Amino acid sequence: MIRAATVDDIAEIRAMIRELAEYERAAEQARATEEQLREALFGEHPAAFALIAEDEETGQALGFALWFPRFSTWTGTRGMHLEDLYVRPHARGGGHGKALLASLAAICHQNGYERFEWWVLAWNEPTIDFYKSLGVELLNEWTVCRLSGEPLVELAAQAPPVLTPVRAL
Repeated sequence: MIRAATVDDIAEIRAMIRELAEYERAAEQARATEEQLREALFGEHPAAFALIAEDEETGQALGFALWFPRFSTWTGTRGMHLEDLYVRPHARGGGHGKALLASLAAICHQNGYERFEWWVLAWNEPTIDFYKSLGVELLNEWTVCRLSGEPLVELAAQAPPVLTPVRAL
């Protein structure tokens, strides 16, 4: 069963985020707290949304997908960015990942989102093969850029004064 996450799922979502980070060899980078996730997913202005793959008999969370809307200047429409997709190892191969992706595709279709995009680690061949089996297009001509930590702070310090305050979402 796929369902929208509720505030009661926060601890389980955080646990799965840590499991995913361990799988991706980056456990030390998964620092989000339950309080941060609660605010991001269920606060006054949610930054993201989540779906839960749940065992219908036991109610156990088997996986999750966390996503947020994005905007394309080229199409002039919103799209979806999938931040995390995770299915617990014991539940893999049971169709839960495909069901989560299909549910997200349905959200895109229902809302007129023209693009559904996410990243996958280049070394994660089993997942890449799974995505290819669904007809996913791999955009090898694009490189992900990230600015964080001290370089982000240093660049921010070089910003000119902004005449009109910019509203953060």
